[in-house]
Amino acid sequence: MDGIIIINKTKGCTSHDIVYKIKKMLNEKVGHTGTLDPMAEGVLPILIGKGTLLSKYLINHDKKYIVELQLGIKTDTADSEGKVIEEQQVKESLLTNENITNILDTFIGKQEQVPPIYSAIKVNGKKLYEYARKGQQVELKPRQIEIYNIDLIDYSPEKKQIKFEVSCGKGTYIRSLCEDIATKFETVGYMKSLKRIQVGDFKIEDSITIDELNNIIQNSKSNKINDTKIDKNDNENIENVTTTEILNNKIISVESIFKNSLSIELDNRKLELFLNGVMLTQKYDDGVYKIYSRTSYNTCKFIGTGTIKDKLLKRDIIL
Repeated sequence: MDGIIIINKTKGCTSHDIVYKIKKMLNEKVGHTGTLDPMAEGVLPILIGKGTLLSKYLINHDKKYIVELQLGIKTDTADSEGKVIEEQQVKESLLTNENITNILDTFIGKQEQVPPIYSAIKVNGKKLYEYARKGQQVELKPRQIEIYNIDLIDYSPEKKQIKFEVSCGKGTYIRSLCEDIATKFETVGYMKSLKRIQVGDFKIEDSITIDELNNIIQNSKSNKINDTKIDKNDNENIENVTTTEILNNKIISVESIFKNSLSIELDNRKLELFLNGVMLTQKYDDGVYKIYSRTSYNTCKFIGTGTIKDKLLKRDIIL
């Protein structure tokens, strides 16, 4: 079972928790392409089997979020889990549809952003949140980010809250964005809630929760046992019941991930050399290519991927 499954992470669990649970469910090597805060929910691509080798191609994906911003209150973590460290008045006269939209629009484009102190960015070999937990001061250097689009969804002058959707590039911290937006409203603020609805081409409508995944696995085992009349006391046979057929419509294959890449077909001799690590001369441009072999039934079989640099084809991900 090699590929990617899109998990809809619920609040309160870490990305590591999700990886651990799926590893136990599937008895496969499992990884992820980037953490999602415990308080956040939404799209978390999970890599399975040899799909874990895809991580290098997925870490820089653009992302889309639905965010709730609470104005008038500042926390030490810049989110709802932190301790309140400051409160300020909020001018309700600024909370109009037109003004909010105009302020949000000012954040579209490339800009420098100071990351939150409670983040995993490393400074001198230590993560920023390690300094924060010890109350140590550290210089926070701004980093360039890009906001592609930001749209107002709803707002409440009474609750002093703003809900918006934002599309952004890699390295964008939504907690910092919330604090920066609050500054434009002449007050402080924090990220009240966060839902990631898209990572690259992976959308929340194609996702599945951990509970749903577990139910599919348990039901597939139960159905397989009944269909084949396996003795329910035969634990070894039960554990070996495959769920691949049931999960096929949820697993994104390695081949599908590279659907926009060009293909190279190798004959048996070149394939053997390729699989043994020999670099093959090719006329194509530099890049990643899908590799196929011709079977005895005169059909093409997907072998994996290869990379070309300076007209030399090298093995990459082999299934």
